[in-house]
Amino acid sequence: MVTRLSIREETTMHDHRKLGRELGLFDTDPLIGAGLPYWLPDGAVVRHTLEEYIRDVERRAGYQHVYSPVLGKRELYEISGHWSHYSEDMFPPMELGGEQFVLRPSLCPHHALIYRSRAHSYRELPLRLAELGGMHRAELSGVLGGLTRVRAIQLNDAHVFCTPDQVADEASAALDLIGEAYEALGIHAVRYRLSLPGADGKYVADSGMWQRAAALLTTVLDRSGLPYHAVEGEAAFYGPKIDVQVADSAGRESTLSTVQIDFHQPEQFNLHYVGPDSAKHRPVMVHRSIIGSVERAVAHLVESNGGAFPAWLAPTQIAVLPVTGAELPEARRLLNRCVDIGLRAKILEPDHGTLGARIRALRLVPFQAVIGAREVASGHLTLRLRDGRRPHPLPAEEALSRITGLIADRGTGLWGEISASG
Repeated sequence: MVTRLSIREETTMHDHRKLGRELGLFDTDPLIGAGLPYWLPDGAVVRHTLEEYIRDVERRAGYQHVYSPVLGKRELYEISGHWSHYSEDMFPPMELGGEQFVLRPSLCPHHALIYRSRAHSYRELPLRLAELGGMHRAELSGVLGGLTRVRAIQLNDAHVFCTPDQVADEASAALDLIGEAYEALGIHAVRYRLSLPGADGKYVADSGMWQRAAALLTTVLDRSGLPYHAVEGEAAFYGPKIDVQVADSAGRESTLSTVQIDFHQPEQFNLHYVGPDSAKHRPVMVHRSIIGSVERAVAHLVESNGGAFPAWLAPTQIAVLPVTGAELPEARRLLNRCVDIGLRAKILEPDHGTLGARIRALRLVPFQAVIGAREVASGHLTLRLRDGRRPHPLPAEEALSRITGLIADRGTGLWGEISASG
């Protein structure tokens, strides 16, 4: 008899906090502290692969990658405006040698200084600087949870320094990059939000700046054809933004990706470029994050897929299952071949249980190669796909070539158009 699960049961099953621990992705320890999860080996594989994917996407889009420290002097954040508008969310200053240092709550002030460290001509713009960098926010204990709300964050961040005439195109290109990444990751946006300032005093007081930035982002959204709604009180303190909203297994929305236009910090840090008239001009900063924090992105992927990551992102991409001990030598040769061609592979030998039990234990692995007497004799691979399909046996090299091609394409499918039995 098939039993239909309640909404609460389904939500619990796909809760990333529960699945993340069961699948060995991450965990926490009270001696490290709340909101400070650590990544276990399989989780580290997912994180590393996701980060490398994002760096590749950014590199192909003309971004240059930088590194900057997670610490900064308090004065840096006084100049940027974070100290007066955001200090409640920052960790307290640390005294060192008569100076105060803080753990940074964002990367943009560091990138502004990187830009300022060299003279720039209009011919160099847009200048796109990207970083997968650490930052810290003093979240209250009551709101912490798994990977979605943490105190140490690895942010996929970037800042485009451009002329006023380039702003709309750069913001549009950033929105396109978000769409490209979502397609590869199997992420579905539930809403696009134009986040505007509210009536309280937590925003920079410059009405003309807000109007210009909001008008530009409205143009970007209208041009994209994406449905969106405007919400007051959700802007960053220095400018409006496009928030790309996703939903967790319980239907709760959160922001994963953002595109922001900032006239404030270029003014605060006295940034400039030399224009075609040989005079100094003020650049505009476009802040953008393709997947937001790595932590929140992984949490969302775990929940939306129930731990079944796209094959290119999966901790183990192919599992080798010898039917009996007689097939172990051939199974080990196949394992070594998989590793040699760059696949993340593991073998589960017969002493781990029956074939059926081992198949169930590895149900989230995209590809399972069952090695029996027939496969040893023929040199073919009999594959079981995670979605239940069983493609017709193929010569081993042809099957592996097919798998590596699918992974290289970074899609969400498992086998494409090759006919499958069963």
